[in-house]
Amino acid sequence: MDIELSQIILNNGTAFLAIASGVVVIVVAVFLIKLLLNLSVLTKNLNETTLVINTEMKPMLKELNETMKSINSLIQSTDEGVGNVKMSIENAFSKTKSFSESIFGGFIKGFMTIYSLFSKKK
Repeated sequence: MDIELSQIILNNGTAFLAIASGVVVIVVAVFLIKLLLNLSVLTKNLNETTLVINTEMKPMLKELNETMKSINSLIQSTDEGVGNVKMSIENAFSKTKSFSESIFGGFIKGFMTIYSLFSKKK
């Protein structure tokens, strides 16, 4: 092989390598630019989403808090009502118990009195 031919092949190989390197650099640069643009759009969308969540969540949480207070109040008043009904039933049972004890006691006394009267006559 001739030195001139080797020199031409070397020059062509170097030129091809330079062009290929340039193309790779351009492709990488385009990829990075596209990546940066997509990241910018993503950041913008995340910012908008965060703003929407902040503006929508505060009223919703406030309303939820008020609802929970109302439910708590309802439960407390129901608990008080159940307590009052329980006391009323206990009072009614205690009065009924004392009344029935006095009736039963009177029945026993009367029976004993009648029994003692009949047993004395014999």
